[in-house]
Amino acid sequence: MTNENESAQSMVLGDVEVIRVVEWHEPFLPTSDMFPAVGADTWKDNEDWLIPDHWEPDSDRAVLALQTWVLRSGGRTVLVDTGAGNGRERPGMGPFHRSQSDFPGLLARAGVRPQDVDVVVNTHLHVDHVGWNTVDADGQWVPTFPNAQYLIPVADDFHYGPDNAYGNGAQKVDRLIYEDSIAPIHQAGQAVLWDGRHRIDEHLTLESAPGHTPGSSVLRLASGSDRAVFVGDLLNSPVQILQPCCNSNACLAPEQAVASRRRILGRAADERELLVPAHFGGTGAVEVRREGDRFALGAWATANPKTASVSE
Repeated sequence: MTNENESAQSMVLGDVEVIRVVEWHEPFLPTSDMFPAVGADTWKDNEDWLIPDHWEPDSDRAVLALQTWVLRSGGRTVLVDTGAGNGRERPGMGPFHRSQSDFPGLLARAGVRPQDVDVVVNTHLHVDHVGWNTVDADGQWVPTFPNAQYLIPVADDFHYGPDNAYGNGAQKVDRLIYEDSIAPIHQAGQAVLWDGRHRIDEHLTLESAPGHTPGSSVLRLASGSDRAVFVGDLLNSPVQILQPCCNSNACLAPEQAVASRRRILGRAADERELLVPAHFGGTGAVEVRREGDRFALGAWATANPKTASVSE
């Protein structure tokens, strides 16, 4: 669904440039599977703006984007999440099993070289957020970004790592994900584990927002009068703004996920933070406002095509 001209867009928030790099944007899972608590009437009642970026009615599938957000802040380049990666063994994980994309080429066309990335943020350690942490170098997984610190939530590193037996043994693929996308970062000495709150620079701060995973986190941006919050998978579809009590099928602690979602949405509405989830289609980011004790969508962000070339 995504064409090359749509693969990278940019906007400026205060002194921070925000670049959206889209690997794909397409129908994913049936809505009843992905959001079991969201009724069919919610999709139908909002079809005028859900179609085509967030819902495909003929197949009743949620439409999601796989994307990375690149932030240029304080003279440094920060990546927020790294997609699914290429050539990974992900049995039972649909499009992520042995997937192939030109993510390095997309980054290059957005003006980002691997050696120029200073910080990689993994909002959590699910399959579609850590894959391009590493690349295959002659049969060995090595960090894609050789000069970067990788910021990893300590609770997720414990849960999905060997200390908690790779996700408490819930699904075998968690061990594969950790071994090819997280363990090599530790072995290279580039992992920085954090908990609670972690300040990246004067504009960017990470905060824990558990529930989707034990270490699920959000990244707050504050620069000048502009505010944004990158929420990872705290929301996977804009219908969850309308119904924040509804989790995705991947939320490990449902009640905790709902509490984190309500808290982050409330703050976004009250502080006029632009909401930037990991998988929204459209322009990928939207304002949130209160309507009594409920939340509603405000204006979608505007973005411009990113045409920068790789720096020499």
